Amino acid sequence: MPKKHYKDIPPDYAVCQHSDCPRASVCLHQLVYQPLMERNETLRLINPRHCTKDDTCRHFRDAAPVTYARGFTGMQQHMFPGQYQTFMSILKRRFSHNPYYERRRGETALSPSEQKIVLDALRRAGVTEELKFDEYEENFNWYD
Repeated sequence: MPKKHYKDIPPDYAVCQHSDCPRASVCLHQLVYQPLMERNETLRLINPRHCTKDDTCRHFRDAAPVTYARGFTGMQQHMFPGQYQTFMSILKRRFSHNPYYERRRGETALSPSEQKIVLDALRRAGVTEELKFDEYEENFNWYD
């Protein structure tokens, strides 16, 4: 993990002590262990008995950056008013009122799973064309 991303580590992110795991070099829980050890007074530790040290480890978190999206205000321009009302209603039920608008404006980045929720809402609202989010960025997928 590049040093510039050490500042982006969630302060209470759970760490793994298994540096001997074959996937340690690509697992966020192991890669952040040393930086958080140096920076934090206390650490959240994944119970070592629950780490399998193989491909079936349920705590494995891939360190490869993924594409996050920000904002979907531009999508409204490509929808009929009724479609937009349906789209907005679906997402407000899913995210609730304020978080919906934070995501819509781009204040909250959308993980790949949240992008899928938005795109599914488009389809359910009857939008057939391929619409893009306002911006895209690469980031670590800490929790999804």
